Amino acid sequence: MAAIPNVLIIGAGLAGLACARRLTTAGLACTVLEASDGIGGRVRTDRVEGFQLDRGFQVFLTGYPEAQEMLSYPALGLRPFHSGALIRHAGRFHVMSDPFRRPQDVPQMLLSPIGTLADKFRMLRLRRDTLRQHLCAVTKDPTRPTREVLQAYDFSDALVMHFFRPFLSGVFLETELSTPCWIFELVWAAFCRGVTALPRDGMGAIAQQLAATLPPGTIRVNHAVRQIQGASVVLESGESLRADVLVVATDDATAARLRGEHRSSAPARGSVTLYFDAPAAPQRGPWLMLNGENDGVVRTVCVLSEAAPSYAPPGRALISVTTTEQDGTHSDISQAVQRHLQSWFRSQVREWRHLRTDRIQRALPPLDALSTGNRTTSPRMAAGLYLCGDYRESGTLDGALLSGRKAAEAILADYGLS
Repeated sequence: MAAIPNVLIIGAGLAGLACARRLTTAGLACTVLEASDGIGGRVRTDRVEGFQLDRGFQVFLTGYPEAQEMLSYPALGLRPFHSGALIRHAGRFHVMSDPFRRPQDVPQMLLSPIGTLADKFRMLRLRRDTLRQHLCAVTKDPTRPTREVLQAYDFSDALVMHFFRPFLSGVFLETELSTPCWIFELVWAAFCRGVTALPRDGMGAIAQQLAATLPPGTIRVNHAVRQIQGASVVLESGESLRADVLVVATDDATAARLRGEHRSSAPARGSVTLYFDAPAAPQRGPWLMLNGENDGVVRTVCVLSEAAPSYAPPGRALISVTTTEQDGTHSDISQAVQRHLQSWFRSQVREWRHLRTDRIQRALPPLDALSTGNRTTSPRMAAGLYLCGDYRESGTLDGALLSGRKAAEAILADYGLS
């Protein structure tokens, strides 16, 4: 048996934390170096004036398979949304729900102008094929874009335009429905298997739960790595740290830079989320609201405190709005959002107070960084050097967890410790 290695993990996002969790469970010593002042990467929650503000609008899918194995859902205190969405179209909201979870919505759905009656039955077929992992077989190519999957099911243009496009653009942060079929299948299956929820203490509680399993002192925040030199890392402070094993658990662009790759990185998928404090919820119930008109700056609206009351102080409502504006040049984006939403919620919008705008430039990895080959390629890039991160899998929260575990298990196998 090889000597037990000492491991350095660069990045305390979910992938790095999942890797550290698996390694320490197996008895290995590891140190996690995090450049920022806290853990979780993009999955963080800030406390602002009694509100819980996630770093950009995020939700948790309980149907994610890796998350089911790795996390304690009861400890997260998950608060579910309704299984479906309210679609703003032709001046009013229309319900689109999962009929297996909300049969009470079926009459409204059958009469809804969002798609045809035949579309409603096609949705059931899509659900069945997704859960059977048969979806990509329909297009005969797992790399085909999602829009071609929807075409293969003969969904009407109206349903694609007013439901799928606004809904999936909020999930995948791209409006052309270019996300490969295999990723769509994974995510749609997670929607179908479980519920969409928020942890009681915010999305950051996921990272905190993983970190709580690690020995004290494992994670070092404010330790930015400048470069990798063989089996050592050089910090921005100039300090050099050496280990037997290095795991790069960062986003794809940072991983390439640290490895000395001078390639042009494709644009990542960004997001813009605005948070508002309101005296009352403009829409009761834990609903995701979609802009089915595809006009203006608003993409989705969600009253987070209707799902998880802990997100707002007593007597207040926390509203998140995602927008199509991403370049940061729209200085009055909050006013534009409020003007747009007055047509949805009337004069009460004037009472909303803008709390914060989150512009996340790298909310999701670029689509061209996601490859089905990543899932079958070893995380080992060279002797003692391993990669993990959401871009190594599906670009999802679950993909980050899975990638971290895979990297840890590759290390254990290479050192005869599995």
